[in-house]
Amino acid sequence: MLRVLMFLVPLALSVYAFIDCISTKDEDIRHMPKPLWAILVLVFPLVGSVSWIIAGKKRQPAGTGGSVWGGGGGRRQWVAPDDNPEFLRSLDDDKDKDDKPGDGDRGGAG
Repeated sequence: MLRVLMFLVPLALSVYAFIDCISTKDEDIRHMPKPLWAILVLVFPLVGSVSWIIAGKKRQPAGTGGSVWGGGGGRRQWVAPDDNPEFLRSLDDDKDKDDKPGDGDRGGAG
């Protein structure tokens, strides 16, 4: 079992580092160009992966930086639609568009 772990842990680390390297934006990479980091991780799996994780990417302290839902600023948590002011504002905008005169009933009955 230990022999398998000695093989799988560095392999998983290398795969993680390589995917992280190729998916990182160019402006977030430090010290070397992205292709050189990718080659380093592939040619020297253990040393290259550890080097990438420690020195290759600009890391942001916890609680800052963007997230999947955030547009910038700090890390934002997912907000339910009924608690999200942007979503509620968009509903008001849609409602205002639907309530415009002449847009409503188009039938002949009146």
